[in-house]
Amino acid sequence: MSTILEYSHVTKQFGSMYALSDVSLTIEPGHIIGLLGPNGSGKTTLIKLACGLLVPSSGSLTVCGGPVGPESKARISYLPDKNYLSQWMKVSQIIDLFHDFYDNFDRNKAYEMLKRLNINPTQKLKTLSKGTREKVQLILVMSRNADLYLLDEPIGGVDPAARDYILQTILTNYNENGSILISTHLIADVEQVLDQIIFLKNGVVTLQSSVDGIREQYGKSVDELFREVFQC
Repeated sequence: MSTILEYSHVTKQFGSMYALSDVSLTIEPGHIIGLLGPNGSGKTTLIKLACGLLVPSSGSLTVCGGPVGPESKARISYLPDKNYLSQWMKVSQIIDLFHDFYDNFDRNKAYEMLKRLNINPTQKLKTLSKGTREKVQLILVMSRNADLYLLDEPIGGVDPAARDYILQTILTNYNENGSILISTHLIADVEQVLDQIIFLKNGVVTLQSSVDGIREQYGKSVDELFREVFQC
């Protein structure tokens, strides 16, 4: 498998507003890519297109060489930017649900991560803090043996002390033959784990590069270049 995800001249409109404009990019296996841009830049739209939750207004995209559909959805593990789990369920019940629903879900891995993060599987979600609920959602996503992990703001809702822990959970639990696309505006926190980046501004890809390439070409960190490009 040479290409995991490919966008070819993809545009997405909502009425008269362009969320994405003529986006072309390719993601290969074995990389951790940062999808970086300020809020409202089109990051979530780009991810939802890959998941099949939205369809492009024009252009095309493929996942693992095929069209977006039931087969591609089975190869993608998606972490949305909002919690969607039923609050009345116990953590163990949600793990059972994922195990029944996804053929590539590793129940043992999920329980190992719960143990490392000191989360009691017998507790109901509604009794957990917001940060702990987000950790549970991340554990569910990372317990799948997927080809592509799409993580929309995985550290946006947790306190700074927990961010390194979450990033380490991501790094040590994904399928190394796959790739991870991390959408975030918290560049300094995630730069340490990235090997490639995509800058997205007003729905347009302005840069796709390796992290090493940015340091060599610009003499700056990704965070420094991001602040310069987006003037923040």
